[in-house]
Amino acid sequence: QGQLVESGGGLVQAGGSLRLSCAATGNIFNINAMGWYRQAPGIRRELVAAFTADGRTDYADSVKGRFTISRDNAKNTGYLQMNSLKPEDTARYYCAAGSAWPRREWDAWGQGTQVTVSS
Repeated sequence: QGQLVESGGGLVQAGGSLRLSCAATGNIFNINAMGWYRQAPGIRRELVAAFTADGRTDYADSVKGRFTISRDNAKNTGYLQMNSLKPEDTARYYCAAGSAWPRREWDAWGQGTQVTVSS
């Protein structure tokens, strides 16, 4: 069975950058859509960035101009480049992948990677 594995989280000072990776392994194919979510303690999980199966790229207003989602199809890996990080970006970040999102639910989720931004 396939899975998604995130990496690249860590502790960074405000204004710094991190790049998260989401590697699809095993039997995860036809990744036409990928999304990054985040969840801080006591706060509902929110969509940060995604590219959809029909070719759109969406960002949460709070990260527009600072975060960039991308992917390398040859490596079956997605990325989230995060620049100008703020303390309010502190959260656990999760990736999701699917063949037909948002028309259908995500096919797989990762376990998450922690991002902590100090002031």
